Amino acid sequence: MIERLNISKAILVVVDLQEAFAGAISDFEKIVQRAVIAVHGCAALGIPIVATEQVPAKLGKTVEPLRNALGGVHPLEKTAFSACGAPGFMEGLGNRSQILLCGIETHICVQQTALDLLAQNRRVQILIDAVGSRSPHDREAGLQKLWAAGAIPSSVEMALFELMGDSRHEQFRAIQKLVK
Repeated sequence: MIERLNISKAILVVVDLQEAFAGAISDFEKIVQRAVIAVHGCAALGIPIVATEQVPAKLGKTVEPLRNALGGVHPLEKTAFSACGAPGFMEGLGNRSQILLCGIETHICVQQTALDLLAQNRRVQILIDAVGSRSPHDREAGLQKLWAAGAIPSSVEMALFELMGDSRHEQFRAIQKLVK
């Protein structure tokens, strides 16, 4: 059974949306745009956010629009493909059991992060409009493996509205404005 998202259990994880990938990932700008909406929406709902950067000395920093949206959230540097291998990452998750996961690349860092989190009995929802790979077939293969492993497909808008649960939520207008 799929558990509904809950503000007190959820956390947003943004994986490796860095400068070096801008020209290599299909639909990179759209992925970044959706990740920015996820960051703003989660911040409005009081949901914690953790971000990572894969070897930033070589691959660059988090892209500027996302870096600006993250505000005081400083991406954790990593060399492991799974974000779970980044120093401080697991501590950053705390006891949050519902992981909203976005970033790149779907078939490498996103997939390995999700698999590690699923192995810890955390519920992982992949924000499919905010993940990507250099090639469409790698993205699709990564998603297929994630579904087989128990990750749940979602989207930025779907997750934000599920978290609110009601149009009377105090952040409804702000979230609605973000996704339109």
